[in-house]
Amino acid sequence: MFSKSWFENLDLQLREMGLDSDDKSFDEIREILSNPPLLSPDEFASTVSYVILAGGFSQKTAKRIHKIIMEKMPTNPSMEDLLKIFNNKNKINAIVKIWNNRQDFCKCYYACSSLEDKLNYLQTLPHIGKITVNHLARNLGENVVKYDIWIQRLGVLYGANPALYEKIDNGKLDGDIKKCCDEMFEHLAQETGFPIGYIDVVLWKALQNHLIEV
Repeated sequence: MFSKSWFENLDLQLREMGLDSDDKSFDEIREILSNPPLLSPDEFASTVSYVILAGGFSQKTAKRIHKIIMEKMPTNPSMEDLLKIFNNKNKINAIVKIWNNRQDFCKCYYACSSLEDKLNYLQTLPHIGKITVNHLARNLGENVVKYDIWIQRLGVLYGANPALYEKIDNGKLDGDIKKCCDEMFEHLAQETGFPIGYIDVVLWKALQNHLIEV
């Protein structure tokens, strides 16, 4: 495990299974991470909204609901209409706030001069938390990883420290587990030459589909 050939085989298997995507295809994700785009306010709001919807749902479900909601937003739909599409008031409220304030939110994000400032700013957006923020930042083109529970488990396996399994938490990232994950990503980046954000997407998808068992 954790070699160039191992990673490339996972990438190939996912492509052959038709699972080579997050909100975008693997190839699009690699391109975005290599050449981050300057999004319009509408595109920014759409990207944030997808990440809000994706939490706790399958990618297929999130993409389907996201498409319907984003097609509705320019028509100024009522809360009642949106809740008929997706009956989660907290998430719908967050998406509406993102859409209504998209000009300011987008402008403020691109005004941030450092990755740390961008991550801190994104966490102020509705329904974006300490774990979700890395998913959002990566989808916006920042070369970061999402330390979700799947990646934490794999990082602990890489670090060969079974005692850390007790500290795995999807809501609070333990410092020692983060260190294991960061070392794993640094190693694979050196092995493959790929951005860590892309490595994260492939590993997460492979873990989710049991191509890797941890």
